[in-house]
Amino acid sequence: MDTNGPSLLLPGMSQEPRSHLVNESGYSTHAQDFVDLHKQVQSSVSLLDSLENFLSTFQKDLSAVSGQISTLQDRSKDIENRLKSRRRIEKPLSNLLADLCIPPELATIILDTPVGEPWIEAIGEFESRLDALKVRARVKAARDLTEVAEGMRIVAATKLRAFFLALLQPIRTSMTTNMQVMQTSIFLKYKPLFLFIQRQAPNVANEVQRAYVGAARTYYETGFRRYIRSLGYVKARAIEKADVITAGASEAKEEPEVDFDRLGSSRINGPGVVLAHIAEEKSFKEPIEAVVRSLLLVLMDNASAEYTFVTTFFASEQRRPTHQKRSSGSIRSPTSLLSPTDGNSEDGHSVVSSDYGASPRQRITSIGSIMALTEVNGSTKDAKEEQTALNAVWKQIMDPVLDYCQIFLKGVLEPTPPVVPLLIIIRLTEDVMAELQKRNCGPLETFIFSVRLQMWPVFQKAMGEHIESVKKLAEGTTSSLFRRGTTTTDLAVTNICRRYVVLFNSFIALTEQPEETMIFSNLLRLRQELSKLIASHTDKITDPAAKASAQNALYDVLLQNLSRGARPSSHPRAQSEMAFWRGRDEESEHAMVDITVTCKTASMEFGVRNSG
Repeated sequence: MDTNGPSLLLPGMSQEPRSHLVNESGYSTHAQDFVDLHKQVQSSVSLLDSLENFLSTFQKDLSAVSGQISTLQDRSKDIENRLKSRRRIEKPLSNLLADLCIPPELATIILDTPVGEPWIEAIGEFESRLDALKVRARVKAARDLTEVAEGMRIVAATKLRAFFLALLQPIRTSMTTNMQVMQTSIFLKYKPLFLFIQRQAPNVANEVQRAYVGAARTYYETGFRRYIRSLGYVKARAIEKADVITAGASEAKEEPEVDFDRLGSSRINGPGVVLAHIAEEKSFKEPIEAVVRSLLLVLMDNASAEYTFVTTFFASEQRRPTHQKRSSGSIRSPTSLLSPTDGNSEDGHSVVSSDYGASPRQRITSIGSIMALTEVNGSTKDAKEEQTALNAVWKQIMDPVLDYCQIFLKGVLEPTPPVVPLLIIIRLTEDVMAELQKRNCGPLETFIFSVRLQMWPVFQKAMGEHIESVKKLAEGTTSSLFRRGTTTTDLAVTNICRRYVVLFNSFIALTEQPEETMIFSNLLRLRQELSKLIASHTDKITDPAAKASAQNALYDVLLQNLSRGARPSSHPRAQSEMAFWRGRDEESEHAMVDITVTCKTASMEFGVRNSG
C-alpha cells in the first residue's frame, strides 16, 4: 500500500496520520454501508431518469392541453355569440309561439260550452289568434295550425248563428216583447260576437241580419197596424167640420175662444200619447191634432230607436291589426332567422290611428304619404257606402210602418180639418223634425219633411177659402143692376171679427218667427177683406153718426179680443195688428167727433135763424 498517495476520507471518518490508519478489519466493518449507499445512488439515478422521462411526456401533454384550451376558448366565444343571438330573438320567438298557440281553455270554451257572456272575451282572443295565423302564414307552424283554427272558426260561426237566431224568437212570437230592452240589454251586449261573424263568416252575418230584418219588420208592422187602427176609431169619433169663417155668422151662439190646451199639441213636450187600449173605448174622444201627435211621437220614438240600433249593431268595425309585416328585423323575416344579430327584439305592432273623423293634416313627402291619404279617402267613401246600406236596412224594417202612417195622415187631410188644427199639426211636424235632427235619424226626418210639404198646400187652400168667403160676403152687400145685395147684420159681422181674432191669436201663438210668408201673407189678405166687409156693412147706414158709431163698435170688438191674445206684447205681428185696428178705431172716433161738432154747429145756426 502506498502511503504517499491520496487517501479516501469517508463519512464518519477523520483524517489521521498514516500511522493511525485502521487496519483491514475496519474496512470490512463499513462495507455494508458502502453497498447501501451505492444502491441509493443507483435508485436516485433511476428516479432521475424516470423524472426526465415524465417531464418529457408532461411537456408533450402540456402542449396538447394548451392546444385544447385554445380550441375551447374559441368554442366558448362562439357559444357566447350564439347565446347573444338567441337572446335577441327570444322575445320575438316568444311572441310567435304565443300567437300560434291556441290555449286549451280557449278551445274548451269555443268547442264545449254554449254561447254566453264568457264568449265575449274569448271570441276576441280567438280572432286575434286567427289574425296572427294569417299574418304569419310564411311560418310552417302557422300553416300547420291553420286547419285546426279553421275548424274552430266554423264551430264558432255555427254556434253564433244558432244563438242569434234564437234571440229573435221572442220578437217573432209575441207583440208584448219590449223591442228596445231586447236591443239594448241583449243584442248590443253581444255585439262583439256579431262583429266576429261579420269579419270571419260574412255569409252567416248576412243571414243573421236578414233574419233580424224580417222579425223586426213583422214586429213593427203588426204593432203599428193595430195602433193606427185604434187611432182611426178616435179620429172617427171626433170629426170636426172645417167651416169657413163666415159660416153661420148670423146665428146667435157663443163664439169660440183661443184654446191654448189644443195649441199645446204643437210640441212634442206636453200631454201623454193616446194608448191603444184607451183608444178602443167608445166614449174616448180626442181632437184630430192630438191623434196625429200621438202617432208621430210613437213613430219618432220607435223609428229613431230602431235607427240607432241598426246603425250601431250592424255597423262594421275594422279590427286593429295586432301585427304588421316588416321587411327585416322581425321573427317573421327569413333574414332575421339566418342572421340573428340583425333581428329586432320587439314584435311588430300596428300604429294606432287617430280618432275616427279627426285625422290630422299630413304633409305629402313620399309615396307612402300619398298612399296613406288614399286610404283615408277610401275609408271615407266606404263609410258613406256603409251608411247608405244601413239606411236601406232601416228602410226595409220600417217601410210598412211608414206606409201605414202615410195612409193615415192622408186620411187626416181628407176631409180637410179646420185651419187652426191643421197649423198645429204642421208645427208639430217641425218640432218632430228638430228632435230627429238631434237624434241623427235622417231617413225619418226626410219622411216627416215630406208629410209637412203635403200639408202646406192644404193649409194655403183652407186660408184661401176663408179669404174668399169674407170677400164674397163683402162684395155681396153691394147691389147693382144685375145683382141683388146680400143683407149683413151687426151680429154676423161681429162674430166674423171675433173669429178672425181667434184665428189671428192662434196663428201668433203657433208662430215664433217674426216673418213667415205662408202665415202672415194670408192673415194680411184676410184682414184686408175683413176691413172691406166692415166698410161695406157700415156703408148701408145713411146716418153718418150711426155709421161711425157702428164702425167704432166693431173696431172695439177687434181690439178688445186682440188684447187677450196669446202674446200680444211680444210678437211683432201682434203689435202691428193692434196698431192697424187702433188706427181705424181712432179714425172712426174722429169721424164721430167731427159729426157731433158739425151737428152742434148746424143746430146752433138753425136756432139763431129761428130766433131771428
